[in-house]
Amino acid sequence: MYNCLMMILIAAMLGWLAGAFVNYLADVLPWRRKLSSPFCLRCQQEIPWVDYLLWPRRCSHCGWRRGLRVWGVELIAIVVSLWMWSTPPANLGYWLGMTILTFFGLVTIIDLEHRLILHPISLIGAGLGLAIGIFLHGISATLLGGAAGFGIMLLLFGLGIFFVKVSSRLRGQPVEEDALGYGDVNLSGVLGLMLGWPGILAGLTIAIVLGGVVSLIYLILTILTRRYRAFAAIPYGPFLIAAAIALLFFKGYFPGSL
Repeated sequence: MYNCLMMILIAAMLGWLAGAFVNYLADVLPWRRKLSSPFCLRCQQEIPWVDYLLWPRRCSHCGWRRGLRVWGVELIAIVVSLWMWSTPPANLGYWLGMTILTFFGLVTIIDLEHRLILHPISLIGAGLGLAIGIFLHGISATLLGGAAGFGIMLLLFGLGIFFVKVSSRLRGQPVEEDALGYGDVNLSGVLGLMLGWPGILAGLTIAIVLGGVVSLIYLILTILTRRYRAFAAIPYGPFLIAAAIALLFFKGYFPGSL
């Protein structure tokens, strides 16, 4: 009983550390593009590490309080860590699985909040993806999956630019939003390394279908609430991440995908 309780506490602590790490990087990297001391996102003044990590309080300079994302991310990370600890995926194990999900969480939060997939994060992801892909699929399938993911999304990125230019000309005014960003292209290459070939084809298919369904629901809701705006873009990174999670952690539901 004591050992079981200790294992639960250790797993919860590791999850909290992963969540705090994601929160820190998501707060710092989009603004500073490098590691730095934590700071207030409103007035840019530094926040003591103890206040930042343990009990986020109002900024002593401007009174700004960090949002609910801080607590949500750390709570989700704890739950995920406990789940991974109790039933680790057979092909990944706890440590590799938590590393992947921590990376995915960071990419998702930054993309949702800033519409960015930063190049340094993509480069780190490429190294992680290469190692994971070789471990799971071997080098040939890994490299082919990475090339396919990058190449297919690059083609869709080019088609999106062409569509925006044509739409702008037909409407007689510029369309500011792009269907895809180049960060999505890089992310698809990273996921291609992780999923290998032909797994990346299933991953992109799931992401496109999921993105289409969510976009349709979003369109209907904006029309019903009279908030519709033509060519409003939705961050695409979370759909790619969701597809990769489905295939890496729940591949039993997708026979033949990997």
